Amino acid sequence: MRPLMKILLFASISLSVLSCDEPAKKHADTLIAGSIEIAVDETYKPVIEEQLRVFDSSYPDAKINISYKPEAECFKDYFDNKVHLILVTRPLTKEEKELCDQKQIAPSYQELARDAIAVILNKESPDSMLGMAELKGILTGVYKKKYTVVFDNSGSSTVRYITDSLLKGQKLGTNVFAAKNNNEVVDYVAKNPDAIGFVGLSYVSDSSDATNTGAFINKVQVAAIQNDSTMQFYKPYQAYIALKTYPLTRKLYYISRDNYPGLSKGFANFLAGGRGQLIFYHASLFPLQMTVVIRSAEMNTK
Repeated sequence: MRPLMKILLFASISLSVLSCDEPAKKHADTLIAGSIEIAVDETYKPVIEEQLRVFDSSYPDAKINISYKPEAECFKDYFDNKVHLILVTRPLTKEEKELCDQKQIAPSYQELARDAIAVILNKESPDSMLGMAELKGILTGVYKKKYTVVFDNSGSSTVRYITDSLLKGQKLGTNVFAAKNNNEVVDYVAKNPDAIGFVGLSYVSDSSDATNTGAFINKVQVAAIQNDSTMQFYKPYQAYIALKTYPLTRKLYYISRDNYPGLSKGFANFLAGGRGQLIFYHASLFPLQMTVVIRSAEMNTK
């Protein structure tokens, strides 16, 4: 068996920088108190719920109201001034930055963690190892085995990532369907032998795994995907996400529209700080605002 890479946390180096661009203007919220609305990409709900639980216990005077929704809707809420902050898988585009200028928004953003899109199959499926060409064939409906492909939502970050990064302009096949959320994708694949699903890593990571070695839930099987450069197959284990040897990786960003030291900055600072980064780590994401050490370790399968 190939050695498994293990992630070790070393030390936090994240520093919070607070903006004081509006010292004279009074706001209802502060870094640790008040109430705000934020929107979060639904694929990150499990880990952000844990982040919020710890944040709430530390700052009882703060009330963060979270709406979990497809990424496209998060950006819409951001530009419609319905939320103070969004958690999404991409930074602002050039056109969106120009729109910020038009709307007099001074955005701030930061990378928080790197995660992966997990490819899940029914436990009876023989295709537990897939190449990128095979994935494209499945998604476009020309693969030798006819799969029903299931995503969480037509406007989700997962669909956008797959169409932009993997298909590169090719159209999804008529065998592709959208469920309501990631949990429904997992449930559908678990019940249908000819189904294949694409979900956020948080939905298949085993939260009861105290060793943090990257165990997955038993309800479905998580496919190993071939890296076209190394020609090796990798599952979305944390170290392979960190090194980007697992092919389907992406980043989580916060984007704030507030330029004063309010609650959106307080929560963003928490996510980028030591405790927030540890929570990402224990959820099998790779924290991007901490110093880490990656070591090889032999796995004893006996």
